Amino acid sequence: MAVELDVFVGNTTIMDEEVYQLWLDGHTVNDAVKVRMEGGVLEEFEASADVLLSDTMDQYRTFQMCERLLHSPAKLANQLLFQIPPHRQAILIERYYAFDDAFVREVLGKKLSKGTKKDLDDISAKTSVTLKSCRRQFDNFKRVFKVVEELKGPLVENIRQHFLLSDKLARDYAAIVFFANNRFETGKRKLQYLTFQDFAFCAGLLINNWTVGAIDNMVEDMDVDLDKEFLQELKELKILITDKDLLDQHKSLVCTALRGKTKAFNEMEANFKNLSRGLVNIAAKLTNTKDVRDFFIDLVEKFIEPCRSDRWTAADMRLYLTHYTNSAHILDTFKHQVVWDRYMGVIKSCIFKMYHD
Repeated sequence: MAVELDVFVGNTTIMDEEVYQLWLDGHTVNDAVKVRMEGGVLEEFEASADVLLSDTMDQYRTFQMCERLLHSPAKLANQLLFQIPPHRQAILIERYYAFDDAFVREVLGKKLSKGTKKDLDDISAKTSVTLKSCRRQFDNFKRVFKVVEELKGPLVENIRQHFLLSDKLARDYAAIVFFANNRFETGKRKLQYLTFQDFAFCAGLLINNWTVGAIDNMVEDMDVDLDKEFLQELKELKILITDKDLLDQHKSLVCTALRGKTKAFNEMEANFKNLSRGLVNIAAKLTNTKDVRDFFIDLVEKFIEPCRSDRWTAADMRLYLTHYTNSAHILDTFKHQVVWDRYMGVIKSCIFKMYHD
């Protein structure tokens, strides 16, 4: 009996985006086949289960062969083994380096070392992200960190150029690298309400304002390390709380500006000195590595929690910090306006992001 076959020959590598995502998510071939069958692919293409299994296995093999190229994305464009159109290459790279917010939240601020990698079993169980996917994401974080930590120039741009990522994903990776380098504490119970995107927003502010690169954009490690000279200058702000006349004058200016504008005025007036001491002491201690690590926990404990217990709204917080910052410019004997603005500009925006009323 004669069998007729329709054969199509081409050199463009066929990649199904759904199968690619199943592979990235760490599913086995059999699991992927099951998901595809449940999605109605057999009916759609009038194919048999054997053909579907063969197609899935073939695509998994292709992805595994492409993986080494994805570790250095620029190589994907220059190789001849796989004929992949540029727009499809961009999708492969972006999805390979994408990550689960639940996973990154567990490793954010930790050292990207073998010690942390040993914890991936527990993180996988906690987040319901497959172990294989956890390993891929962790290895991606570590790979990006190693490539960019010694480069000159802006961190986000270096990541974007070397790994061909979108601007948004490059900024997220910059936050991961920055947190890993400075080892910010993010795992304490009091910080659990904060999402990765909350921290990434703050990381962007710190990178753009408190690193050496905020002043000179072609120095070594510019966007990874905090500006030590600036951290030393922050000690000068202590005069705002150690000089009693200055403290009283600052309080008077802020309270005059706030009176009649908020229901929380009495609490703001009563707690002004404690809140000011909290913010200024955070600044003065940032020359110590441990206090840098505790930056976010200190913001929550010294400022956000007291305001929350007094039932401040987000609008109250914005009003208070705006007048608190601006009033320092009117203080006659306060001579550290530039450092103050560089510090409070970041602090204000971080607190606005972190204060969920």
